[in-house]
Amino acid sequence: MTLRGRLLLAQAPLALALVLVGVAAVATLARLGRAGQDILQDNYRSVLAMQRVNELLGGMDSAALFIIAGERQRGWEQQAAQRPVLEAELHVQEGNITEPGEFDSTGRLSQAWARYQQEYTAFLEQEGVEAGRERYFAALRPAYQEVKDAAANILNLNQDAMVRKSEALRRQSQRVNTVMVTAVLAAFLAGLFASTSLTHRALRPVSVLSQAVRRLGQGDLEARAVVAGTDEIAQLGRDFNTMAEHLQQYRQSSLGELLQAQAASQAAIDSLPDPVMVFGAGGALLNVNQAAEGVLRLSLETGGEALVRVEPEVRDVLERVRTHVLGGKGAYQPQGYEEAVRVTAPEGDRWLLPRGSPVYGESGEVVGATVILQDVTRLRRFDELKNDLVATVAHEFRTPLTSLRMAIHLCAEGVVGPVTEKQADLLTAAREDCQRLQGIVDDLLDLSRLQSGRLVLDLRRVPAAELVEGALGVHRTAAEERGVRLSQEVSPEAEEVEVDAERMQLVLSNLVGNGIRHTPTGGEVSVRVSREGARVRFEVKDTGEGIPPSEQARIFEKFYRVPGAPSGGAGLGLSIAQEVVQAHGGALGVTSAEGQGSTFGFTVPG
Repeated sequence: MTLRGRLLLAQAPLALALVLVGVAAVATLARLGRAGQDILQDNYRSVLAMQRVNELLGGMDSAALFIIAGERQRGWEQQAAQRPVLEAELHVQEGNITEPGEFDSTGRLSQAWARYQQEYTAFLEQEGVEAGRERYFAALRPAYQEVKDAAANILNLNQDAMVRKSEALRRQSQRVNTVMVTAVLAAFLAGLFASTSLTHRALRPVSVLSQAVRRLGQGDLEARAVVAGTDEIAQLGRDFNTMAEHLQQYRQSSLGELLQAQAASQAAIDSLPDPVMVFGAGGALLNVNQAAEGVLRLSLETGGEALVRVEPEVRDVLERVRTHVLGGKGAYQPQGYEEAVRVTAPEGDRWLLPRGSPVYGESGEVVGATVILQDVTRLRRFDELKNDLVATVAHEFRTPLTSLRMAIHLCAEGVVGPVTEKQADLLTAAREDCQRLQGIVDDLLDLSRLQSGRLVLDLRRVPAAELVEGALGVHRTAAEERGVRLSQEVSPEAEEVEVDAERMQLVLSNLVGNGIRHTPTGGEVSVRVSREGARVRFEVKDTGEGIPPSEQARIFEKFYRVPGAPSGGAGLGLSIAQEVVQAHGGALGVTSAEGQGSTFGFTVPG
């Protein structure tokens, strides 16, 4: 018998046990499924019918209130529409009596409904609002309550029945689980014992081959596997012996080993579609792949002048990444698509994003650098299309949004007619939502202009204290409502800064507002201004819940919100703030720890 046949025979007991357990499990699950379906079929229809009856009764009662309020025509139409639907739901209940006592409760509901209809008819025949009001409170309202109580009784009866049946089903499920676990364990152990015994007999020659392989892996090239027979394992043993003989002959030549390692290394980097360059510790180019030769026209044959033939922009990027990695600063990761460099190719321009990784020696020192230029042409185009789409949509929103705000304002102020108190509340809420949407649209347009470089900064000398006071003044009311203290500390050495006052105050206001939202009652948000050489540093510190380390790298992304953060905003504030600070030649950063608050800081020209 072949090895395949022996293995299949060895697995037969285990497979049979699994089939038996599977059949029993399917039958048991089918029985449990039918039990759950019975619960839905018996009680769920009655529950739905009674819930619908309560909703329709509420509609008829509100119709009576419309009639009392003088809107007789509206009340007539509403009750006429509700009554036949309610009758249909009562008929559903009468045809679905499944629980003890439900027949009597349904009879009481029918009687209560009949009395309610009589009283409703009498109420509709009343002339005058005052007479209708008296009839409503004297007779119609008690009859309405009687019908609701009868419906609630049926609803509670069926819900209690569903709970009892569900509990019984749960206990049955527990018993089934116990039985199934016992059956599975017994079948598994029996099948496993039989399969293990048969498999051990079939694979006993494998241990001989395994020992020979282990010896060969430890460097004993004299190891051979002696396996008798004509099956697959015996053939494998003979093939192993042949391989060991050839390997022994090959390992006798150190040149073969070196050539193999070099070929494997070159094949690995040549298989990458993006240009790859390997630099030595001194900065010399040691190796390139085929993509680098084709796209950048690099060649190792030119020796130390390998980068001379590369376009100046690409050469500057390669030298910057190489210097970063060889300088011991770790791997180089780009901050965004704006770092991509353009390379002219016959098929069109390509955008390559640089990445660098250090190569470490045996003692941990940096002995080289690997630079990869990732092709992000399509991704960069998609990013540009996305930004253009967002800007276009935001711009197109402005005109209809302005018209909508004006219309809501006119209605809210009563210019086009008087409004009720409820209507005024709704219009006020709509106006606030429009203002919030207008803010989001403005943020999107500002972010689009910043990213495209179309935003011109109005740089002038501005007192730092004036910027801080303006940012804090906007949020003093909100801070008082939340019980958060606001404080400021402006160093005398940082009296003035050269910035766009409006944009910089927007940055500070955004950071202060975020601090207030994330700081609990009794906390503090402080703004500190100090000088760092020729620049001025602004810091906004809060005593809130802090930002998890895993989220700090993403908080400056567009539309990103930290999970669990308070609602409000579109996740654009920090992105805009970062773009404004970068436009001033600075960088916005954060220092935070969970439970210890956060500190956002940036520098601008002093």
